[in-house]
Amino acid sequence: MIPDKEVKLTQMSQAAGCGAKIGPGTLQNILSGLPKFQDENLLVGIETNDDGAVYKISEDLAIIQTLDFFPPVADDPYVFGQAAAANALSDIYAMGGEPKIALNIVAWPNCVNPEFLGRILAGGADKVKEAGAVLAGGHSIEDQAPKYGLSVTGFVDLKKMFKNCGAKPGDVLILTKPLGTGIVNTAVKAGLASKEAEEEVIKVMTCLNKIAKETAEKYDVHSCTDVTGFGLAGHGTEMADGSNVTLKISISALPVQPEAAEYAKMGMVPEGAYRNRKFTEKKVDCQAAKEFEQDIFYDPQTSGGLLLSVSPEDGENIIKDLKAAGLNTSFAIIGTVVEREEKSVRLVP
Repeated sequence: MIPDKEVKLTQMSQAAGCGAKIGPGTLQNILSGLPKFQDENLLVGIETNDDGAVYKISEDLAIIQTLDFFPPVADDPYVFGQAAAANALSDIYAMGGEPKIALNIVAWPNCVNPEFLGRILAGGADKVKEAGAVLAGGHSIEDQAPKYGLSVTGFVDLKKMFKNCGAKPGDVLILTKPLGTGIVNTAVKAGLASKEAEEEVIKVMTCLNKIAKETAEKYDVHSCTDVTGFGLAGHGTEMADGSNVTLKISISALPVQPEAAEYAKMGMVPEGAYRNRKFTEKKVDCQAAKEFEQDIFYDPQTSGGLLLSVSPEDGENIIKDLKAAGLNTSFAIIGTVVEREEKSVRLVP
């Protein structure tokens, strides 16, 4: 945790009323009222709820533009900086790209020691460096609660670009990080999480999706997204609806962070999980899942893993390659893609 116990970053966010995400339904309503922009080189915009915008700059190359920032998810400023940067960089990986340039986005209370901000920025810078990108400045404002993130530009080979709307019946689904980040962090804030659980959630949040992307791009990826604030439920339904298929997800196959199920049974469920449930529950068949399993399914993730839809043969090879590459988070084949049913996602035992 942070050396100076006088400041708790996560408590500052809660006290200022920060940390709530705009629900995807509300966001879609807002975006639908904006002017429509037409450009033949804009290959991916807001229409498919994809992870970033893609703009073609040559016959073979496009740029990916994304940004993400949020209030603290950890009291250690350096860890928060790492997690926020990894989360922003993930959008580039989720589209098959390589991050190239990053800019800091900072909101900071003037009553807080700027040394904490320095550590946040150091954590973010180290992740940008690990990604092989360059940090080239940024912008800051004064705010009641700390917020940090990145605007990231990446390049993608158009022959290797991933989209979230190409899943095909017969595909298998791979998740490259375990679920439970929001639940475990809620337990950490309540002082109920074990040291092992806290260390694991930090490892998951700060792990780049670089290895997962570089492994997957060797194969024919039909669809890909990263699982972040809207949880597996939200991002899964977006993939299913965009692809006009149904995702059949096996509860027993889901990789879950240690002790997350225990904390969910105790009621350590973040507010974001309830928002995710409210938005997606009409599109999801959860009858086969127990209440705590549903909580994990709806749980908002910070810097979560990639959700990939690939052929069964490629799926097995990707799992083998991830093991060989030494990816240090748990991962698994979690289900299959079937012809469109009434629901977008169906949980099965």
